[in-house]
Amino acid sequence: MRRSHLTAAMVAIALGALGIIRDHGVAAQQRAEMHDMQLVGFNDLQARSAYQPVIHKQGDRWIAYIGHHGGSQLNPLTGKQESNGTSILDVTDPKRPKYLVHVPGEPGQGEAGGAQMVRVCDGRELPRADRSKVYLLRTFGNSGHEVWDVTEPTRPERVTVVVSGLRQTHKNWWECDTGIAYLISGDPAWRTTRMTKIYDLSDPAHPVFIRDFGLPGQQPGSTGPVPTELHGPISLGPKANRVYFGYGTGVRGIVQIVDREKLLNGPKEPTDENLVYPQITRVDLPPDVGAHTAFPLLGMDVAEFGMQKAPTGRRAAPSAADGGHDHEVSVPANQTQARRDFIAVVGETTANECFENRQMLRMLDATVETRPFGASSFTVPESSRDYCSRGGRFGTHSSNENFTPIYYKRVLFLAHFNAGVRAVDIRDPFNPKEIAFYVPAITSKTDKRCVGTGADEKCKVAIQTNNVEVDDRGYIYIVDRANTGMHILELTGAARSVARF
Repeated sequence: MRRSHLTAAMVAIALGALGIIRDHGVAAQQRAEMHDMQLVGFNDLQARSAYQPVIHKQGDRWIAYIGHHGGSQLNPLTGKQESNGTSILDVTDPKRPKYLVHVPGEPGQGEAGGAQMVRVCDGRELPRADRSKVYLLRTFGNSGHEVWDVTEPTRPERVTVVVSGLRQTHKNWWECDTGIAYLISGDPAWRTTRMTKIYDLSDPAHPVFIRDFGLPGQQPGSTGPVPTELHGPISLGPKANRVYFGYGTGVRGIVQIVDREKLLNGPKEPTDENLVYPQITRVDLPPDVGAHTAFPLLGMDVAEFGMQKAPTGRRAAPSAADGGHDHEVSVPANQTQARRDFIAVVGETTANECFENRQMLRMLDATVETRPFGASSFTVPESSRDYCSRGGRFGTHSSNENFTPIYYKRVLFLAHFNAGVRAVDIRDPFNPKEIAFYVPAITSKTDKRCVGTGADEKCKVAIQTNNVEVDDRGYIYIVDRANTGMHILELTGAARSVARF
């Protein structure tokens, strides 16, 4: 890491150890806190509020692409004040992350500007792209989506604007093996601020529009209540033929499982009937539950149920949904109940100092796709560190989205705002258990968070771990909403043995 960043991190930790508090209000947490997770490297990201990190292997290098919320900061590499956009870093040596370039985003503050979302695909994977290229898909503030050539990360060049004239954007998904992109958008003609525009980006220089998609009641010309806006999808591609949509961040959440083939090739006119056609199931969560992230965990072997047999044709108990009648369960012969499918649903906390419902991890058992049900939940105990009084948000925001076998179906990482990042053992999805955590120290760049207004306003400086991702080497990357920067971490101790290195 650069000497200036090393010094800043060491000074922050030292000040915390001495109990020195900055004069920006009361900061309840100063020094780093950790259990079976340790700091490997750090970069302050030019003190830009950060959202989505993606780590991509390019040749013999590992490159981190970081999306940012709106705002502006001085870029020391150019000497110019630049609107927050996309940070690109070389993290080949995670102990010494090197900031390469900043690509400015749309002017505006907070959710109104920046370039929050990033996805990266190699041209050699995309069906019709230049095989020598590497492509970055990003949002441009709230107004559009862009593709950039980042083959040489220090010299990014814009390839095309996929779509513009939008009123909101958010958490996209891009299938590198097919080129299909699910672009979260606010089409002015639709009744909701976020829906999905699906494009074929197999040749990123020549986008092909496929269709618009959303929930019935969101489309143009519909009437009645408007369902909760979309947050983002995760697609498993053509082999699994499933897309998992999460609607609603912290309230009125909806989880939707969609048949991918029907979504892409079915009737495209956005009528109620056509919007429901690809839907396998829709789960309307309680009003106080959000669905920021819906991360599929398919084919989990639950050891506890290894001896439970479910032979074909077994009579099941009558249920109210079936009018109280017995019915047959269709289960393959000799299959045990140990192999099950789950969806990790994570709600987003949006209010400071616990002035809202608690958002957490909720595991849905989706073994029977048409009838998912709640299996378990996980939250950090507030009283363990007095998180509600620390300042800023306390509760979940998101999970990692990399399917690397090092962690997939074993360890899930949750960004938990002022509680840092939490590593949760999910091998028994009915009993998720925390095995490690890391809460960064505040630095001179960490911003304050406030509650109240006017004379009643009270502010505190607080860590706000916003998003988390892992790479295929097993390193953990967390980025901070309150301008602290990016921390690169690794599991240690007993927690490391849960992963599959």
